[in-house]
Amino acid sequence: MLLTSSQISVAISSTVVTIFTFLLFLSGYVLQQQTVRSIQAVIHPKILPPAPTINPVFAKHFGRPPGHGFYEKYLASNRPKGGWAKVAYVQLVRQHIEVCGTITAFAQLEKEESMAQRIIMYPREWDAQPQDGAKLAPHVETSRRLLREAAKHYKVMLQPIEPNVQRTRSKITPEELYPLTNLLALHYYNRVLYLKPAGLILDPTPLDLLFTLPMDSPILGLSAPTSTSEHPPPSILLLQPSKSTYKELSSLLPEGAYPDTEILNLIHVESAPREKEFHTRLLAETSALDAENVAEFNATEFLEMTGYVHIEDPGVEGPEFDVPRPDFVRAMPSGKQARKAWESVYERYRDARRDVCALDLAPVDRPVDEGGGTGMAEELK
Repeated sequence: MLLTSSQISVAISSTVVTIFTFLLFLSGYVLQQQTVRSIQAVIHPKILPPAPTINPVFAKHFGRPPGHGFYEKYLASNRPKGGWAKVAYVQLVRQHIEVCGTITAFAQLEKEESMAQRIIMYPREWDAQPQDGAKLAPHVETSRRLLREAAKHYKVMLQPIEPNVQRTRSKITPEELYPLTNLLALHYYNRVLYLKPAGLILDPTPLDLLFTLPMDSPILGLSAPTSTSEHPPPSILLLQPSKSTYKELSSLLPEGAYPDTEILNLIHVESAPREKEFHTRLLAETSALDAENVAEFNATEFLEMTGYVHIEDPGVEGPEFDVPRPDFVRAMPSGKQARKAWESVYERYRDARRDVCALDLAPVDRPVDEGGGTGMAEELK
């Protein structure tokens, strides 16, 4: 029997309706099942196996050169007395030009995940508001900004301090106003570590090690041999703060004498050890790179296996300043590898100053006559 055209149309329409009805039912069913599984997951969450325990010391130094194995193993099984919450890196900044270098050092500690606390002591007068609606001086405003960023981003505790002496003389040095004895006032901590500015932390691991080692004296200074001094002053101070130590040290100082040199003369100073077996060094001086054994010195190894480099060279105001190129070249070591390491240290310091502090090198404006002004470099201090 032949179907008419109208019957064929009805049959096609019925088939289309049936197909779309089935697809609509199928999509609804799938959506319903997904909703049921989501509700079940909330009511009966899947229990995941516990994450494997990772030693933080080994984790943060994964991929380090082989020479760090000694420090890794030692720190994995040795903690400071009272734990890492009772030891701290502390910097005492007395001049505005020192602030950025301190911040970059603590930024490196944060990057390398050093577990010790971090403290910056600075003059309380920097927090004072200007009188009569005057604006803050640009260098004061910059220091305030950097200190706030250090507290926010690098877990730094800020400690404003009062001057130890009154400004009774026309010229009084920052060292007299804010002597290193202030470090002993941090009684909460069992041990604090002070790094002489300006410098560059290349690897905090050997520095962290100092928090765990025994001390024969409550104040220990560490120095590195330099090419300019047979007995250089310490670039690292390791202290056990206490009221009794502070009182004893203060009683030994001549009345009215507060400069660092007077205090450091009373401190037991040792040369920073170098573990040749592990090819590591705790402390280095840029001024001593020219005295290195040229045949053995390797710039790459120096930069990878050194804890702290103190940057101070004759004829160079400091790594913070844009020193004239001729003076910079004259201060360079003569050895090719030593010069490579020397230039890299200055370059890294400059890059950190730009990246962390958003600052260029400070201009050097030297006096041109005997009665000349102090220039921009002095103002920044």
